[in-house]
Amino acid sequence: MRKLAILFVLLLCALCLQAQTPQATPPPPAAPRSGTFPKPAEQTLPNGLRVIVIERRDYPLVSAQLVVENGGEVDPPELAGLADLTANLLTKGTQTRDATQIAQQIESLGGFLDSGARWDSSYANVGVMSSKMPQAMEILADVVRRPTFKSEEVERLRQQYLDNVTLALGDPGSIARFVAARVVFGDSPYGHPVSGTAESLTKITAADISKMHSRYYRPDNAILVIGGDMSAKDGFALATKYFGDWQKPGAPVPAVTASSQSTASAAARVVVIDKPDAGQAAVYLARSGINRKDADYFRGIVSNSVLSGYSGRLNQEIRIKRGLSYGAGSVLDARREVGPFLASAQTKNESGAVVADLLLGEISRLSSSPPADVELTPRKAVLIGGFSRNLETAGGLVGQVATLALYGLSLDEINRYINNVQAITSEDVGKFAGSRLDAKTSNIIIVGNAKAFLPELQKKFSNVEVIPVAELDLNSASLRKKKA
Repeated sequence: MRKLAILFVLLLCALCLQAQTPQATPPPPAAPRSGTFPKPAEQTLPNGLRVIVIERRDYPLVSAQLVVENGGEVDPPELAGLADLTANLLTKGTQTRDATQIAQQIESLGGFLDSGARWDSSYANVGVMSSKMPQAMEILADVVRRPTFKSEEVERLRQQYLDNVTLALGDPGSIARFVAARVVFGDSPYGHPVSGTAESLTKITAADISKMHSRYYRPDNAILVIGGDMSAKDGFALATKYFGDWQKPGAPVPAVTASSQSTASAAARVVVIDKPDAGQAAVYLARSGINRKDADYFRGIVSNSVLSGYSGRLNQEIRIKRGLSYGAGSVLDARREVGPFLASAQTKNESGAVVADLLLGEISRLSSSPPADVELTPRKAVLIGGFSRNLETAGGLVGQVATLALYGLSLDEINRYINNVQAITSEDVGKFAGSRLDAKTSNIIIVGNAKAFLPELQKKFSNVEVIPVAELDLNSASLRKKKA
């Protein structure tokens, strides 16, 4: 018995030691499996509201999203943040409920309610158990259709936005992101911060908010998506009951007259925002990317996955190999019109110029040295895994379908996503990088203590623009405040 006990202890120690020993290389990703989601049912109500229902009885909840087909891109030039402010005020009071009552009633249903705006859309979301959906849908319809925009709620939210702007302007990364949008898009709609600037937010009035709501919140400019534990028949019945009498105005939806295409200079710029008190430098590479309906969309997101993420090339080169940053990555933001491609990292001020050079180098290398299968396969797996996890909830499923509907894409793309990602080859990545992510026509933005990196940066680039942070104006493509 003593020998057996000793053997057991030795075996247990060996197993513990093995468990503590890190694996030298990560295991290869498993072969992807193509999930199949039910085909959404769809109707358009007489008032023009498009209603989509996705029946998933294995979900215990129901989620609904009302999408208005305009967002920050319709902000008047001098009123940046108007669409986002309007959308966030939806839940702050209606003709029959104040903000507290709305919150209490949703809480009593065990659900959630939120609203906001993106670049191309505004939205209101609600989620509850299926048995509570009629009450939740009534509240959703109320906040979307009958908000009051009371002055005290407008002022309270305005102050929150102004506080957020103040905090953002103390952060080099936030400043760099705002500047990058102006550099890429100039004075066109995508150039301003979607949440506004200190100057624009102080100009917005309750009358401006009401005007924005009356112009764009209308049934023929909206999509209602319902998904989860509910039949299509019941979903359409709820939509008709609570939104069927929503009146469509006689005038057509206002056209978006200003193009979201870049009005910025075609020549690549190198912009430095000198912030002497910055503890670190934020370094951005910024350029135009693609729109959501672009034929290169899947080539684009796979190419971006090769660059971004912990195991992506940017992080491997800048953080893991050189220890110059806690993290580096990129984003390809595909919108209704051409959106931005951004690659970024934060580093110590002294290495700002070095990191800028590394960002440019890795973007160039993606076309000259596209990934072999051993590198490409796990980067595809990251995309597929993230997509699949997002569809594990009713809200995630509704959000995916709402996005497809917003951009006029086939709703069945949700079932083709995995195969579309898997079909991208190393050659596709190289061609996309070479034609759509040209490093030579990309802009560089650095926000930090300029004296620490400017001499080295000027050795590499002859066209460096230096703007003191006190003179920065995010309301204009010039980025400089006008002199008195």
